[in-house]
Amino acid sequence: MLAEIKAFIEPELSDFQSRFKESMRSRVPLLDRIAFYIIKSRGKQIRPIFVLVTAKSCGGINASTLNAASLIELLHTASLVHDDVVDNAYKRRGFFSINALWKHKAAVLVGDYLLAKGLLLALDHKEYKQLHIVSEAVRQISEGELLQMEKSRGLNLDETTYFEIIRQKTASLIAAACSAGAASAGGSSEMVERMRLFGEKAGLSFQIKDDLFDYGKEEVGKPLGIDIKEKKLTLPLIYALKNADSGTRNHIIHLIKRHSEDKLKRNEIIEFVRKSGGIEYATDKMNTLADEAIQLLEETEGMLNTEHLKNLVHYIIARHK
Repeated sequence: MLAEIKAFIEPELSDFQSRFKESMRSRVPLLDRIAFYIIKSRGKQIRPIFVLVTAKSCGGINASTLNAASLIELLHTASLVHDDVVDNAYKRRGFFSINALWKHKAAVLVGDYLLAKGLLLALDHKEYKQLHIVSEAVRQISEGELLQMEKSRGLNLDETTYFEIIRQKTASLIAAACSAGAASAGGSSEMVERMRLFGEKAGLSFQIKDDLFDYGKEEVGKPLGIDIKEKKLTLPLIYALKNADSGTRNHIIHLIKRHSEDKLKRNEIIEFVRKSGGIEYATDKMNTLADEAIQLLEETEGMLNTEHLKNLVHYIIARHK
């Protein structure tokens, strides 16, 4: 499915990839080596694909669209580099993280450099609307991370707060990708806002899918139980704890607080979530959000072709990693 979506935006996707690679160039040899490593180990580029497909559906891809896609991907890459430092993570997508290979100090500086390159890219091309959209996403990502840190300490996260965290941490950037794509194509203010809402709902479903991987049957893009190990309460676990009796709930919370490093204890928590209906509940929420995103597309006037945007939503909730 993703291959068909990429075919829809060729050669623009290839043009973006060349521009993105060029945008990461530096006169510092160390930065160039790290940039080369990032490009080699990057993921599926879902966010710039959202930019390009949205723009093509809202009027057409142009130079402003390619700038927006590069800006979004530079910001996303910077946030991942910083996330790995914050989480003390040494692997991402099967590759060693930047901080694992070049230590925390270099990783923080590389993240800062990528963010600065993105901001300069927007300013150099006078993409002030794009800069505003992306800067708002940066603010929300930072707030979401801090809110999660604050709430995780007490392990008292409820569903409402969970959705606020993932709306800010994950959905805000996919929302920015879609609104930036629509804006670059000359979409009306109403269309840009509707595409932002579409991206937000798609982004929420994307994050729930990621959270479900923690309770899967096989290794995916991250080790099973990694959220539990990091004491992160995600939707399947929040639901299971909410519906457990007090004794079971206290026992599971004790395991998370005191034994999250123990693989056998993590497996016990995973099995508890599976038996409590947490997987099914989170899956239903994910599918509902995906349906709402698709409905927004169908109700938005002036769209040229929504088939590939719909397929992109279907892809992110059906993917296996």
